[in-house]
Amino acid sequence: MPRRLRIHVPGAFYHVTLRGNHRQLIFFCEDDRQLLGDIVAATIERFPARVHAYCWMSNHIHLLIQAGDMPIGRVILRIASRYARTVQARLSTTGHLFERRYHAVMVDADRYLLAVLRYVHLNPVRAGLVAEVCDYPWSSHPVYVGTRSEPWVTTDFALRLWGPSRAKAVAGYRAFVEGPHAVNISSPFSNVHPDDSRILGDDEFRKSIGVPIGQASSIGSLSQLIEEACRTHEVELDDLVSDIRQRRLTTVRAWIAHQAVARRIASISEVARHLHRDESSLRELVARHHPSCRR
Repeated sequence: MPRRLRIHVPGAFYHVTLRGNHRQLIFFCEDDRQLLGDIVAATIERFPARVHAYCWMSNHIHLLIQAGDMPIGRVILRIASRYARTVQARLSTTGHLFERRYHAVMVDADRYLLAVLRYVHLNPVRAGLVAEVCDYPWSSHPVYVGTRSEPWVTTDFALRLWGPSRAKAVAGYRAFVEGPHAVNISSPFSNVHPDDSRILGDDEFRKSIGVPIGQASSIGSLSQLIEEACRTHEVELDDLVSDIRQRRLTTVRAWIAHQAVARRIASISEVARHLHRDESSLRELVARHHPSCRR
């Protein structure tokens, strides 16, 4: 089915993920990550937007970005194309460095801004690259705690939510992100709107940005939903259908089943067959994570 149009609202917050083509590496030396940061800084100066958080992983990037008058798509396209051209010229390669389509979710900042900020900064910890968020140099976490200066990253907006004093705000932020259980908190993207995966927010937020509210319908196929889950929650399909029972994977399986029912894509029994799960076990899992999902 045709992909839905992007939603552009000036001033809105978006979580953007841009992946390497076929999940391949996008950084090939230490300087490449600095290069990408320089390109982002130059781009948001030319096309005014605000970057509130970022994380450069090995084969994908995360941005928490606030739109200006220019649609986010134009901003991301410029960043990706300039970076790809520069890197490929040095490596003497051609082809697509990034996937053709980035993934963007508009965020209800009043409810989810801080959760998404934490999600972005904890990516390296969840991926097992470092034990502590402060050990990873290629994110905006050091900017928030004051150990590195990057003027193109906007930190004041989020930090003010912890108080007017910067020292108190930084202490509140650190407790929120560096706490012993922070990495185990469920992804905020398990709360994307059941009728519209472009939005992290409820009906009231959806209405406030001018998106019509209607009854749920069969939006996409089950395979597309599972692909969306893998992309959003950063898991591999092979792991989802395996016997692995990690908490992170069981949470994503429950999310898929819940979304399949909410969007009227498939029943829990159909999801169980697709994911190679026992139906009764999947129903129990969904009941724990999403009590309102009963089919």
